[in-house]
Amino acid sequence: MRAPYQTLTILYKEKDTKILYGIFYRNSHPIWQFVSGGGEDNETPLETVVREIMEETSIIVDKEEVKQLDAKTSIPVVNITGEYTWGPNVYVIPEYTFAVKIKDCDIKLSNEHKEYKWVEYDEAMEKLKYDSNKTALWELNERLKRENLERKIISWI
Repeated sequence: MRAPYQTLTILYKEKDTKILYGIFYRNSHPIWQFVSGGGEDNETPLETVVREIMEETSIIVDKEEVKQLDAKTSIPVVNITGEYTWGPNVYVIPEYTFAVKIKDCDIKLSNEHKEYKWVEYDEAMEKLKYDSNKTALWELNERLKRENLERKIISWI
């Protein structure tokens, strides 16, 4: 069963002296976004991140490589599953954000996305649709500029 939360993960890499962010163009509707998805059964958000990266990109990452960001938003359940999946009194679910530094590797897209690009911060901000994606990107970019991206995984309720 689908767990009552969503994850959003920014993949990034360094090339020359630049930081590039991976953005993904969806098949189901015309938007650019980061890797995202919901938990399955009793998965933690961290386990969801690792699985979603593998499913959407074929990249295998270790949990130790995942950094949690402070940015978090709430999403209407009907925007995620199309119905009141967790009962009539659950209107919104949290979306937790993460970042993973990627080494050069081949990405093999799932059928969820038709295209991906590695872009700099300004282009990513221009192409991303959702404010939650932009807020998470802003936070990650600031942390990278300040060299303040310690690994911190908080507990979830």
